[in-house]
Amino acid sequence: MAEAVPRREGAAGTGGGRAADEAALRRVARRRARQDVQRKERVDVRYSVDEKQAILAEARRLGLAGAHFVGAIVMAHLNGDLALPDQRSATDDLIDELASLRTQVARIGTNVNQIAHRLNSGGDPHPVDAVVLAEAGRLVATVKAAVTTIDTAADVAATNRRAA
Repeated sequence: MAEAVPRREGAAGTGGGRAADEAALRRVARRRARQDVQRKERVDVRYSVDEKQAILAEARRLGLAGAHFVGAIVMAHLNGDLALPDQRSATDDLIDELASLRTQVARIGTNVNQIAHRLNSGGDPHPVDAVVLAEAGRLVATVKAAVTTIDTAADVAATNRRAA
């Protein structure tokens, strides 16, 4: 699947795409660790006005400096974590989709926890509160199991991709 911008196994284009793209780009951009000493070496790159605006807009959206964003993407590629459009595989797409699915399922669990918290916050209980709380507990357990299964599947896919 060729795309117009570099992507990571889990890396994204520039917003507006799948939820997996969003999650992947955040992982790549935030992975670049700080160093004890300031980075002083430079590589000059030229962009068109539109390219620069797009880079800076995406960096702002992610809460990063433009240089950090570009540096993280380049280093991810050099470390083998970033697939260029012609290097992208179906496994990369699978990993992206699993990451997105995990986020969506985890949000369900968060919502159920909020409902349970509200019901447990005191006040006069309604007759159905006990039933709703029991169902919320069952649902949270199901969500946890689903998240674990998704994590395992993503780990297997990533491990198999690296071994290939």
